[in-house]
Amino acid sequence: MRKIFLFVLFLTIVTGAMAQAIGRVDKKTKEFYIASGQKLDYSVFGYKYANNTTQKMICFSSHVTNVKDNYNGCPLGAYFDTGEMKAGDKIVYLGAVGGFGKMSFISGNGRKTIFYLPKSSFTIK
Repeated sequence: MRKIFLFVLFLTIVTGAMAQAIGRVDKKTKEFYIASGQKLDYSVFGYKYANNTTQKMICFSSHVTNVKDNYNGCPLGAYFDTGEMKAGDKIVYLGAVGGFGKMSFISGNGRKTIFYLPKSSFTIK
């Protein structure tokens, strides 16, 4: 019985660690960012629509294979963190849509592209 309890406790801790939000939305500016140097293993995708079976639009990952050469073919690119994006590019939070956050990727030339990030991948502070 004790082994089962310890195993369940271990799974709970591991699952909680894997589900940590890696991104933050600034409450005042609504700008989304992911800090560099996180000691988490993560892969977060932004989708064309508020459904994770639609086209992957952007990738944030700690895995070199996901980021290198944009392995998943995301039109907005693949990055380790938001500091890796091109100068002038930014992501702005527009609101909640079900279990997703509606985001606007604004490129340095002003072009805007809407995509959706799972709410579990960011917090608003």
